[in-house]
This record gives sequence, C-alpha cells and structure tokens, in this order.
Amino acid sequence: MNSEVSLTARGFFPAFHPCFFLCEFALTKIEESDIKDDSGKEPITEDDADPEDLEVFYPTHQWQTIRPGQAVPAGSHVRLNLQTGDREAKLGKVDVVSNSFTAQELKKALAKMKENEKAERKAHEEEVRKKFRPIEQLKEEFEKLNMKMETDYEIMVKLISKFNSSASTLDEKVAALYDLEYYVHQVDNAKDFLSMGGLQLVIDGLNSTEAALKEHAAFVLGAALSSNPKVQIEAIEGGALQKLLVILATEQPLAVKKKALFALSSMLRHFPYAQQQFLKLGGLQVLRSLFRQKGMETLHVRVVTLLYDLIVEKVRSQEGGDGTRPEKIQQYRQVKLVPAVVEQDWCVVVSNLLAMPEHDTREKVLKMVSVLMAFCKERYRGDQALSTTLGLLRSEYEELAAEEQREGDKEGYFKELLGSVNTIIQELR
Repeated sequence: MNSEVSLTARGFFPAFHPCFFLCEFALTKIEESDIKDDSGKEPITEDDADPEDLEVFYPTHQWQTIRPGQAVPAGSHVRLNLQTGDREAKLGKVDVVSNSFTAQELKKALAKMKENEKAERKAHEEEVRKKFRPIEQLKEEFEKLNMKMETDYEIMVKLISKFNSSASTLDEKVAALYDLEYYVHQVDNAKDFLSMGGLQLVIDGLNSTEAALKEHAAFVLGAALSSNPKVQIEAIEGGALQKLLVILATEQPLAVKKKALFALSSMLRHFPYAQQQFLKLGGLQVLRSLFRQKGMETLHVRVVTLLYDLIVEKVRSQEGGDGTRPEKIQQYRQVKLVPAVVEQDWCVVVSNLLAMPEHDTREKVLKMVSVLMAFCKERYRGDQALSTTLGLLRSEYEELAAEEQREGDKEGYFKELLGSVNTIIQELR
C-alpha cells in the first residue's frame, strides 16, 4: 500500500482571465479540514485567509512539499505523504485553451468586431436612406409643385394688389399694409415700392374714411420715407405733406395722429425743401394745436423732439461739419424755423413740459430749452413758473445724483440732468 494519497487541486479563483495574453494560474483550495498540525489545532486554510495574502505555490514536474499557507494553482496534482505527514504537489494537466486567448486569436477577434461594426453602420445608413429622400429627388418634386422662394419685390406686388383690390375686406387691406411696412423699411425695397406705384396708393389711403386704413397707410409711408431722399421727393410731390397736416389738424383717433406725426417726421428730417413747404403750409400752427387738443398729451414730447432735431440739423448744416452739399446748405438757409418758433411762443409751450414727471421727457425738454435759450432768454427770465420748476428740478436731481455717487456711479444719468438744469439757471441770472 502506498504511503501517500494523491489529490487534484480544485479551482479557488477562475483559472484564467481572457484579458491577459499570458496564462495566469489561479489559486486552489486544499480539502483537508480533518488534518491537524502538531499542536492538535486545525490549520488555517485558504478559505480563512485573505486571497491577496496567500503565498503562491509554484509546481514543477517533481513532487514538492507544500508549506502551510501556500495556495496551489488549479489543475495541480496534490498528495499527502503518510510517512512524513507533508502535503506535496506537482504539475498536472491544465486546460488553458478554453480560458485564454493568444495574441493571434485576439487580432482575429478584433478584426471580426470591426467587420461587424462596419456591417451595422452600413445597415444603419440603409435605414436612414429609406426614411429620407435624396436632395435631387426633393428638388424634382418641388419643381413639379412649382414651389420656389418669392423675392421681396414679388411679395410687395401681391400685397399692393391685395390692398388695392375692391374685393379685399377691410381686415385684408389692413393686413396688407401691416406687412408692407416691414418690407419698405429697406431702402431698396422702398424704391421698388415707389416704382410699382405703391407709394401713391398709400398716400391716397390717407384720405380714407376708415381710421384703420389711415393709420396703417401713414405707418407704411413713414417707413418708406425714413432716410430715403428719392421717396421723400416723390411723396411731397404726390401731396403727402398736405394730407398728413390735415390728419393732424382735424379730429382723429390718437393712434391715427401718432402714425401721421411719425410720417411727417420722416418726411421733414434731412429734407430742407419739405421743411420750407411745412412752414408755408402752417405746419407749426398745426403742431401747436396738438397742445390744445384733449387726449394728445403723449404726442407733446414727440413734437418737441421733432422741433429740436430740425433746429440742430439746421445749425449743423450751416457749420458745414456734417458733409452737407453746398446746394443743400443754401436750402437750409431758406428755412426760417427758429424765428417762426419764437414768434408763435413755443418758448413757453416747451418750458411748461418740464413739469411732466417722466425723466426721459424732462431730458428732451431741457435740451430744447437750451437750444431756445439764445432766442427766448428774456421771455424765460420773466417766467416765474419756469424759475420755480427749475428750482424743484435742481433739488430733486441733486438728491438723485448724490445717490448715484454713493452707489459708485460718478457720471450717472441724474448727474447729467442736474448739469443741464444748473446750466439753464446760470444763463438766466
């Protein structure tokens, strides 16, 4: 009878990991719970120890003694020597093929993965092609449907036709004017609007008995006139100035007058010939009447702003610093705007607006008062109401400017307004 028992070690951890190119033996558990050491105590087995703390036994083809605490690789032959009582182990037959990969096998696997990925991508592309049609096909279909992008010119032709058609309802005509205002803001579109006869149709629309049509016709007119000398000339020759003054002088809804004033401002700015005609037709008196009409308070500051711009524009043209042509400078000299303003007592009309509560309104009025100071100084010096208002404004803006400074704004808005007030007070002393 042999004095040794041969055992085959069983796997403790998985024998191999597929991510390693080199085979790595795992550790095995020795089944010998009934074996005791010399002290009579059961030895600590690998189950009781931390796997990371186990000492690995490296087998060979010869039997070797296994020291206590050593872990035997899976697949090793293990025996118990009954004569010595030692455990021994040697290499056994280990099947590493099923649990490992060679470098060549990994290359083949990667190549196959790439082939699969390419096939999947191709399948996805085919799926996308089924869902979406190619651009060439779409173009053909659009051409068959006669669908194409309309130019601004084509759109304006349709809108003018809609506005001028007797078959169109009031709402349709208003909608056409509303859309036209968007397009004629552009200088080139405004010129096209003029060439296709749209400008005259809009000017004639100012005579409409429908308030909505007059309002939107004035809106389109003002948009087309803005910074467009060619349209300004055609508009004044087409009678637009007279029609706008009639709207402002007669009883009309506020919305209609607001758009008429917008169109008038667009016509007069940078157009000295129109400014001359405006004065000849009594335009200043018409604007003056707005201050006597009830419900027109929101227009007051707009009127003052317009007059301020026209006066500054004339002054700058005479200085020659804005590149104005000589012939246009001569036209500005014929515009006697300031004398007419003083004669019609605009000095007081303007200064009375300083009592309005809005800071923005006060700012514009203060600028106008400063411009008129050279012509209205004596009138202002005798105006006790103006003196009182200026004193109240100075106190208010001193406090607001001080608050600005405390907040770190040393050049604030209220400090600027305070400076304007102090300048006027100083000039009136």
